[in-house]
Amino acid sequence: MSIEIVFETHSTTEDNEAGRATGWLPGRLSEQGRAQARELGRRRAQGGIAAVFCSDLRRAVQTAQLAFDGSGVPVLHDWRLRECDYGELNGMPAAEMHAGRRDHLDVPYPGGESWRQAVTRGERFLADLPSRWAGRRIVVIGHVATRWTLDHALRGVPVEDLMAEDFGWRPGWSYMLDT
Repeated sequence: MSIEIVFETHSTTEDNEAGRATGWLPGRLSEQGRAQARELGRRRAQGGIAAVFCSDLRRAVQTAQLAFDGSGVPVLHDWRLRECDYGELNGMPAAEMHAGRRDHLDVPYPGGESWRQAVTRGERFLADLPSRWAGRRIVVIGHVATRWTLDHALRGVPVEDLMAEDFGWRPGWSYMLDT
């Protein structure tokens, strides 16, 4: 039996628009992001979704609330779906973070974590899913680290290869977790 996972990123934030890498800071959806979240809800309304799991950071929570409020689908917050923790550098300019992120594949950001640690944290979330959600379809709302977890754990893409690619936003990715 498998779990179908539909991954969606949190919607556009004020930090995204200002060119900041939010990391573990809460962030807040921009006007454009709020519209994107409502569109996410319309896009997934008839999708047979059993549950929505989202990062507990405010920008992901806001996305889930705007998308699924009133739908009857349970929305469950999980800290393991958070973005990579840039530690002392949370909120740094995004261009600076992207330019130096390969340096933090295995070496944590000062006071934070490495990208590989963030992916490992997300894999622990995936390991817990089969006990309750086997045979179901779920939505996961998260961040770059969340998508890298899914690509690494479920498609076998090395984290090193993921770091070399641009994130490339789109309206959802589909994954299968074999249980």
